[in-house]
Formats: sequence, C-alpha cells, structure tokens
Amino acid sequence: MNLLQTHPESQNESQDESTVRYAVQGAVALLTLNRPQALNSFNRQMHTDLWAALDRAEADASIRALVITGAGRGFCAGADLADFDLAPGPDRVARADPGPLIDQTFNPTARRLLALRMPTVAAVNGVAAGAGASLAMTCDMALAAPTASFIQAFSKIGLVPDAGGSWLLVQKIGLARAMGLALTGDKLGAVQAKEWGLIWDVADDALGSALALAQRLAVMPTQALVATRHLLREGAARTLAQQLEAEREQQSALGRTHDYLEGVTAFLEKRPAVFRGD
Repeated sequence: MNLLQTHPESQNESQDESTVRYAVQGAVALLTLNRPQALNSFNRQMHTDLWAALDRAEADASIRALVITGAGRGFCAGADLADFDLAPGPDRVARADPGPLIDQTFNPTARRLLALRMPTVAAVNGVAAGAGASLAMTCDMALAAPTASFIQAFSKIGLVPDAGGSWLLVQKIGLARAMGLALTGDKLGAVQAKEWGLIWDVADDALGSALALAQRLAVMPTQALVATRHLLREGAARTLAQQLEAEREQQSALGRTHDYLEGVTAFLEKRPAVFRGD
C-alpha cells in the first residue's frame, strides 16, 4: 500500500516531467530526485527544483521532517557532466572550469540542507556517487538499501570531493578511510558504509524505513533536534571550552521554548509529551 499522498495543488509537480517530485505523508515531506534516466545526476534545473521544494517544505508549518530519495535504480550520480562545456575551441579551459557551477549550484544546495529548520533523512535506494554521496552525507541521517553503494568518483575525472564531501567524509568515517575512498574512487557497499559510520542503517525497504524514521523525528522537539545538528556539526571546529559555552547558550535558548516546558512537565507528570516543534 502506498502511504504517500501528494497535495492536490501539486499534482502537476508530481508528474514525471518534474526533476524533483514533492509529496507529503503526515508531518513529513518526501522529495524525490527525478532524473532516473541519468541516475538522478544534478543539472542546473534539478538544483532549482530542489530549492523550490525545500522552500515549500520550510513554508509549511505542518512539515517537521524531510526525506530525500531517488527515482529509479539510483539515488544520485552527482553532477551531470553534460553541464560542463568541454567542446574544443577558444577559451576551452575557462569554459570547462567547474568552479562557477559548484559555486552557483552545489554549494548553495549543501548550505540549504544543513540549515533547514527540520531534521532530514536520506533514503539511499541505489548508487550515490560524487556529489550524490555528499548529498546523502549532508542529511542528518541516512538509510540505504542493501544494494546501494557510495563512490567518491572525483579522482577518476581529475577532481576533488565537493558539495561538502571533503569535510563530511572525514567527519563521518575518519581521515584514513576518507583518504582511501577519495584517492582510489573505490565503491563502498551499504553494509560496510554502516560499519564505518557513514550511514545510520541498512534496510531492505530503505524508503519505507526512512519515512518511518522521519515520522518518529517529526513528533519530537524540532528545534532541539536542529540545535543538536548544529552543535555536533560545528563542535570539531571549537575547543572544549568554546563548546561548553555553545551548549550553555543553546540550552538557554531552548529553555524558552514550548517543547522544553512540555517535555519536562510531561516527564514529571509521567505522561507522554506532546511536542509542537516550537
């Protein structure tokens, strides 16, 4: 049974011609990268459509968690190399420069996902290569199908990990393993990715499990979850003394929220808390 329900006003957006489909299940938004013929590799239009979908989720106060997955047999194969102008002729080096494309598309996408007001879960249904692997790592949590794989494909085309990959990979699995994957471009299977800490879990039904996890996160104190994201992501750049101060400041800010007061009250009254996300 398909539990997903597309908003009536988004019927056209949910058709196959859209590069990012948007659907809703309860308090969870599901974003599906929809270029299956190209293993959901990113072109400029897909970045634009993804940003619009993220805007839509953030503008809807009822949405308190978000899942990203891919259509077809792949999650995301990174950048669509057709966007790189390598044709022979004048100014070929300048035209082929990937820097502007990264600056205009992949970096804003990574920043948007890291700054979302809700927790995010990647449902990695197939290959996640290059910036596609970075996309999965940018999400707060990731679940993968047993047949999914992660590939740092950059060294095979003379480039370096991007879209945050060079930072996220080290943070998640450590320098030695990150260096090995990035230099060789070897494929990392889902089971080993879990063992190494790259993803949260492996599930036969990666999408169903990711949606269930997102539903669980959606009824939790949203602001506290997002604040936790930032503390954990940014902690490596701080000294312990600085992190202690950051924790104190964040606790003080959260102490003024409804969900903090509700959580403590519910605990003292020995009843389930009813969090609102504010």
